[in-house]
Amino acid sequence: MPTVYEAGKQYTGSESSERPLPMSRHETSPSSVRRASNQRPSACCFCWCCCCSCSWNEERERAWRASRDTKLETIPNCEACTKPSPDEIKVWAQSFDKLMKNPAGRNVFREFLRTEYSEENMLFWLACEELKTECSKHTIDEKARMIYEDYVSILSPKEVSLDSRVREVINRKMQEPSSHTFDDAQLQIYTLMHRDSYPRFLNSAIYKSLLQSLSRSSSES
Repeated sequence: MPTVYEAGKQYTGSESSERPLPMSRHETSPSSVRRASNQRPSACCFCWCCCCSCSWNEERERAWRASRDTKLETIPNCEACTKPSPDEIKVWAQSFDKLMKNPAGRNVFREFLRTEYSEENMLFWLACEELKTECSKHTIDEKARMIYEDYVSILSPKEVSLDSRVREVINRKMQEPSSHTFDDAQLQIYTLMHRDSYPRFLNSAIYKSLLQSLSRSSSES
């Protein structure tokens, strides 16, 4: 019986005629439509925003955890962070690195990715960051397996977009996982978010509304 890591490899020969090819990431399947509808976000998730009307109580948190697809229960819906200062929010527009180094910035950017149904990119990046903090061999093996199944396997609904070279590297490293097994893949997804999503984020209603709220607060004070 093939392992889950072999499932990510390309099918060849007669086997390819018996197995359906994975859908293009630009095609829409019934399962992806259901997943998108289940994960459609509320107005915002960063509770320090002045326009936010959400209340992240325990009941909603349990409901969210029960409905999501990922197995990595350690990644919260929002990272714990303090309310960012006006200067911090403005700095997010200076560079993607500054945005990603700020927990509140990652929360807002993650909310934007959710509206584009590409939150799995941030989830994968966060999972890789968490894996790097682990020292226990058993924990590393377990988390590496979950990251692979959730974000690398072509059988996963949360598969991230990786090229064949990076996938081959991961499949080889998964024979003996380490805290840096996904470094190449993490860099590729980071670059994808930087080049593709970040420019749209700066022009998004989410970020512009946040800047406008700061302007109103400054004028009132």
